Amino acid sequence: MYDLFCSKGSHFFLTGEVISADSMQVYKGMDIGTAKPTKDFCKDVPHHLIDIISPNEQYNVSDFIDETDKICKEIYSNGKLPVICGGTGFYIRSFMYGLPKTPESDPELRENLKKRIKIEGNIALYNELKSIDPESANKIHVNDEYRILRALEVYYLTGNTRSSYKIEQDLRDGYDFTFLVLEPPRELLHKRIEQRVEQMFEMGLKNEFDSLIKQGYTQECPGMKAIGYQEFFLYDSEEKIKERIIHNSKKYAKKQYTYIRDIPGSINISYQATENDIEKVYNLLKQKFSDYFLFQ
Repeated sequence: MYDLFCSKGSHFFLTGEVISADSMQVYKGMDIGTAKPTKDFCKDVPHHLIDIISPNEQYNVSDFIDETDKICKEIYSNGKLPVICGGTGFYIRSFMYGLPKTPESDPELRENLKKRIKIEGNIALYNELKSIDPESANKIHVNDEYRILRALEVYYLTGNTRSSYKIEQDLRDGYDFTFLVLEPPRELLHKRIEQRVEQMFEMGLKNEFDSLIKQGYTQECPGMKAIGYQEFFLYDSEEKIKERIIHNSKKYAKKQYTYIRDIPGSINISYQATENDIEKVYNLLKQKFSDYFLFQ
């Protein structure tokens, strides 16, 4: 993603700031496995919603929308352009269209579901959701405990599936959205995933995981369910762990890509990070955001 913004000696060709839409980059200490931008890069291009909570804390789409609304206003009031980048398609779509008006959480039911997932495990409740509401289950990762529990909670509260509460059809007021989807060929995407996982291990992913364990974080912590960390709990050999991270990353990328490309109004761009590709995106953005460009 970041090579898109390298132009004329700067990392960024817009007077903007980045808001991370990655649901796992919010967690402190999980740097390598979530591919956070470096501290030096963040000095050049300010980033938000990175390193804001501990891995044992829950973070959800409502938190993301609330925080992003506040940050967008701050960035815009400073004469800069908010650039939401990443990450989690569900977060991006929900921010653009708003959340469906589902019933409020029931504390007693939620607590019972939490007890069940601790005893029976994520897979059991995920399969239960799959039998009740396959459409919702198809959009949720098996390790996304919060969304699994919320979908089951909605069903047991109302008798209606979570997917029956459709997302709003109109974009939220107060924003003028431009939504770009970069579409690399699948073989290039898979190659980059493989290279990235190799690089993660070279950078010390195992040491990062061990450090988190020493701090008391466990397999049950929301952050530790992320791809790149959960596999260490399940396998002993480094090669097997590496293989499963690659497999899970490719599977997740496919799901995210399918979810994002279906967002109405998106501008889909075939992208292989060539100079021509970068120039194409550069010109497209300049047409709409010329007032924010560093180079005219």
